[in-house]
Amino acid sequence: MKNLAVLRKGRGLTQLQLAKMIGVSTSTVAMWETGRRKPDYHMIVRLCEFFAVSFEELLGVQAVYGAPKEDVAIPLIGEVRAGLPALAAENIIGYEMVNEQLAKTGELFALRIKGDSMEPKMSRGDVVLVRKQATAASGQTAVVMVGKEEATVKKVLINSDGITLIPTNPDYTPMHYTPQECRDLPVTIVGIVIELRCRYI
Repeated sequence: MKNLAVLRKGRGLTQLQLAKMIGVSTSTVAMWETGRRKPDYHMIVRLCEFFAVSFEELLGVQAVYGAPKEDVAIPLIGEVRAGLPALAAENIIGYEMVNEQLAKTGELFALRIKGDSMEPKMSRGDVVLVRKQATAASGQTAVVMVGKEEATVKKVLINSDGITLIPTNPDYTPMHYTPQECRDLPVTIVGIVIELRCRYI
């Protein structure tokens, strides 16, 4: 994992920020970078996708000179509440920069988190990058519209009984909607979260 530190620093991330984004501890990232521990196959795939590099570049077989340049602007629109669903205004309030490889994966937009139901992974002020699509796989984190104007970001559990929106903060209760409620309200998938960008100021 010789190139992990290069890629991380190229994105302007601390070990703490990277750890939070991929769901591991800071000490784990540190041990990967020093070679004291190696990630499993699935985490290697995830890291390759996160940094948009090949296995060889990540593992150090092939040199890298920094992360792909982020020069494509995607719109930052409104705020989405990580708590009770709240209005997500469709007005552009800023832009987030992504690299060209990521931009080519679909129609992307960014939303700012408001609320604490997705703590500790997502905090108030964090920004999530979202790929716009009408479906999500069970277990993915998605932006979901409840009714005509309300949106929330949650982990989704989808089966024949309907859809359950699951917070990561244990102080919040999952919200379940039956197939009938999904049709009547409606409850619809807006897109899936593909990246989390933490804010510390």
